[in-house]
Amino acid sequence: GDPVVDPEPPVEEDDNLPGEGSNNLNFGEGENEYLPSSNPPFDDDDRPKKYYVNDVLVRVLSERVQYVDKDGKLITESLIDYTKKNILQQFAKLDDFLHTWTEAEKKQAIIDELQDDGVLLEAVREELGKSEIDDFDLICHIAYDKAPLSKKERAENVKKRHYLYKYSDLAQQVIETLLDKYANDGIKEIEDTKVLQLKEFAQIGSPMKIVKAFGGKEAYIKAVQELENEIYLA
Repeated sequence: GDPVVDPEPPVEEDDNLPGEGSNNLNFGEGENEYLPSSNPPFDDDDRPKKYYVNDVLVRVLSERVQYVDKDGKLITESLIDYTKKNILQQFAKLDDFLHTWTEAEKKQAIIDELQDDGVLLEAVREELGKSEIDDFDLICHIAYDKAPLSKKERAENVKKRHYLYKYSDLAQQVIETLLDKYANDGIKEIEDTKVLQLKEFAQIGSPMKIVKAFGGKEAYIKAVQELENEIYLA
């Protein structure tokens, strides 16, 4: 729906907008996460989360977001509507999003870019209580009304399609472990080659041995990208 304009924003005593005194939350350079100060003015559950979206401070409290628009008006709107609107500004149609997602070497890069543009997936996930679905399904669910699959369902679907059998025994173990890692922790975790240093992979072999099983580092990276596209098949 249309954003609701609240003429008298509730301003906390030490909860100022940029340029209006000290802000109670400190931002890391280029980070979207907020870092609570040592004396938070709210209980943890009640504290508004804050993000900078294109240099505009956006507060998230419960199901709503508040920000000051370019005309200086305080806008209050639903967190879901705000997030959906920002997804659709980048990807007007589902096909646009799917094409970009499939072509991307790193899926996380798309998520990071969207977050910079006000797609607040963590806040939405918390709001909906959807910890079992990943960012891809959350985006498709919010913006394009697609029924989401959980990470575990996606991982199981790959295994059911016998995708692993095209690899040697050692590489199969690696792919299966990557799938389990995705099911538990999401896509970001498996895109980084540092994942091979974790104990579940150490049981299979050293990073060098694992990479060699795929025919070298480039071939391993390509195998991970192929696995990701297999994960996100409809």
